Amino acid sequence: MTSGGAHAETWLVADIGATNARFGLVSPEKTLLQTRTLAIADHPTIAQAITTYLAEREAFPMPRQGALAIASAITGDRVAMTNHPWSFSISALKSQLGFDRLEVINDFAALALALPHLPPADRRPIGGGAPSAGAPLGVLGPGSGLGVSGLIPAGTAWIALASEGGHVTMAPATDRESAVLDGMRRHFDHVSAERVLSGPGLVNLYNTLATLDGAPSRGYAAAQITDPEIGATDPLCAEAVSLFCAMLGTVAGNLALTLGARGGIYIGGGIIPRLGQRFAQSPFRERFEAKGRFSEYLAAIPTYVITHPLPAFLGCAALLSD
Repeated sequence: MTSGGAHAETWLVADIGATNARFGLVSPEKTLLQTRTLAIADHPTIAQAITTYLAEREAFPMPRQGALAIASAITGDRVAMTNHPWSFSISALKSQLGFDRLEVINDFAALALALPHLPPADRRPIGGGAPSAGAPLGVLGPGSGLGVSGLIPAGTAWIALASEGGHVTMAPATDRESAVLDGMRRHFDHVSAERVLSGPGLVNLYNTLATLDGAPSRGYAAAQITDPEIGATDPLCAEAVSLFCAMLGTVAGNLALTLGARGGIYIGGGIIPRLGQRFAQSPFRERFEAKGRFSEYLAAIPTYVITHPLPAFLGCAALLSD
């Protein structure tokens, strides 16, 4: 999706996370016309944020349809954001905006809907395998949390799963991982995949490794733990990143087996794309395939890192055009 010229109709699309709300206008042909990022903290309500964005839409027509991808479970008309105080009624927001149609979906369900529309240039293959046509797809991604979804073929259409798969119980695959998870269980009632595979999860991994080794924790944030220069001098940071990638491979392989996702597994979120070539050289793919009798099954499934800058916009546009 790229910017275009004059259009008679526009649709509102949005990707709303814990810190920022990204808004855009697209045409019915799925051309991205305009985009802007607003800080959540600057707007007390989602309605105010949307109104602010639409007031600055330049010469484009006011949209009458919209789709919002939100980092939260969507279980009814009332939406309460998980990581910040925004809450709203979908029907009331639709009325307030004067929209004819307003869709609100989980951010990773939107990411799943984007997968069939990702150009090859916007996905980076990790390892081997080839997609099976018409087979389910899986997507997961560590960021402020761990998002998980899947895409199931239904005739000529696709059905995105509204999943909370990031909260499955994390399982160890080595003695070192067993020790790490045992240590984390002293602090958390339930050590989910998200407790390990997220920005806060990276910090949990690093601090637990430091405790296990009797080493002082330097109080690093996630961005510092993944910094290659720090990792070159701090072996605990390097090990935390390696464990992170390996355990993500475990969860990605589980997702592939659960969904029968022979169409491929896609990695999104904010952390993995920034690792670049380090992720390709990490234990991720080896661990993804390490499922004993089903290793050959998994070796045939491709895995990709999503490199598109606004994939949820693609999913929102696909939902509105359906």
